[in-house]
Amino acid sequence: MKSGTGIQELMAAETRASQIVAEARMGRGDRMKQAKNEAQGLIDGYKAEKQEEFNNMVLSKGGSEGNASAKLQADTNKEIQDMQAQFQKHAQKAVDVLLSKCCEVSLEVPTARIRATQKAAGVAS
Repeated sequence: MKSGTGIQELMAAETRASQIVAEARMGRGDRMKQAKNEAQGLIDGYKAEKQEEFNNMVLSKGGSEGNASAKLQADTNKEIQDMQAQFQKHAQKAVDVLLSKCCEVSLEVPTARIRATQKAAGVAS
C-alpha cells in the first residue's frame, strides 16, 4: 500500500509542478505586456515633454524669425537623429537583457519550501 500512495503522491507533485510552470509562463507574458505598456507611457510622456520644450523655445526665440527657427529645427533634427542612432545601437542589447531575465527559470526548490512541505506532510527531517 505504501508504494501505491508514494506513486500517487509523486503523480500529484508532478501535476502541481506542471501547474506551477504553466502559471509562471502566463505570469511572464503578463509582466512583459505590462512592461511594454509602461515603457510606451514613459516614451509618450518624454515625447510630450520635449515637444513642449521645443514649442516654448520657438516662441521664446520669436517664432517669426525664419533663421532662428530654421536653426532650431536643424538642431532638433540632429538631436533626433542622434537619439535614433543610439536606439539602434542599444536596442538589441536591451531586448537580449529583457529576454534573458524573463526566460530565466530556476529549477531548484528553495529549502524553505522543502521544509514547509515536509512539515505539512508530517515528515521529520
